[in-house]
Amino acid sequence: MCISKDAKVAVIMGSDSDLSVMKNCIKILKDFEIDCEVMVCSAHRTPDKASEFAKNAEANGFDVIIAAAGKAAHLPGVLAAYTPLPVIGVPVKSSTLDGLDSLLSIVQMPSGIPVATVAVDGAENAALLAIQILSVAYHELRHKMIDYKKSLQEKVEKKNAELQKKLLEI
Repeated sequence: MCISKDAKVAVIMGSDSDLSVMKNCIKILKDFEIDCEVMVCSAHRTPDKASEFAKNAEANGFDVIIAAAGKAAHLPGVLAAYTPLPVIGVPVKSSTLDGLDSLLSIVQMPSGIPVATVAVDGAENAALLAIQILSVAYHELRHKMIDYKKSLQEKVEKKNAELQKKLLEI
């Protein structure tokens, strides 16, 4: 049984080559038991598909859109222009400029068309940000996020304890 059966996230990639970056995003959403749909849609090669998807995203039950794109990276902004839903952009590192071009294309949206932007190849944080946004309406996700952050803290404390043991051997 899915704990957050009503929460739904769209993960849109500008190219199928973005899947290598977005795998962890999808995995985290599934780990949190969030329904997600994943698709390829290009802002430049399939602009009608992109606009139709965004215009209908809310009616189709989506709560948040995560959009990954490289190079010109217009996909998150195009989707944000057509929907009132939160859009999180994931700039994908390309062969050009190590992803700086993607980052700047996504983060520099004009006034009135916000796109939350994570680091280059920051797909995991995109998923976690989406979960935090969803947790405003889906309170069980807030509890799962608290547990997740506690597990991060425990991992760091364990690593510190291991480090302290190694330091005694020096």
